[in-house]
Amino acid sequence: MIMNRYVIIVLLLLSQGMMSQTVFGKWKTVDDETGEEKSIVEIYQKDGKVFGKIIEIFDETKRDLTCNFCKGEDYNKPILGLDIIKDLEKSGDVYKRGTVTNPEDGKIYDCRIKLDDDNPNKLQLRGYVAFFYRTQYWIRDN
Repeated sequence: MIMNRYVIIVLLLLSQGMMSQTVFGKWKTVDDETGEEKSIVEIYQKDGKVFGKIIEIFDETKRDLTCNFCKGEDYNKPILGLDIIKDLEKSGDVYKRGTVTNPEDGKIYDCRIKLDDDNPNKLQLRGYVAFFYRTQYWIRDN
């Protein structure tokens, strides 16, 4: 009986550790210029591709805004619930060949995400235009 409890505890701890080794889940977005936490994005898989949806916005004055600078099917959609990361594909320990949208200005960038090499609870998101890029680090939301 006691041995069964130890086995269950060990299995739970191992599964928790394995869960934190993936990009999937909820992440606090952090502005790379101000350090301000802005929202929570849930990264998930659909049809073999990776997406990220805004599921919470911390600034109450921005919760009901729409993406009026976005183009195409995202035009005027509510930012809360918007997929800002789209169509990433796994390549080794990196997810790339997709896009990220900045809902504040509607600009779309090529995107790459990966877990930080030193901290699996930190996500590196990089948006590209040609050879220029900008990097943000998001924090896992438990």
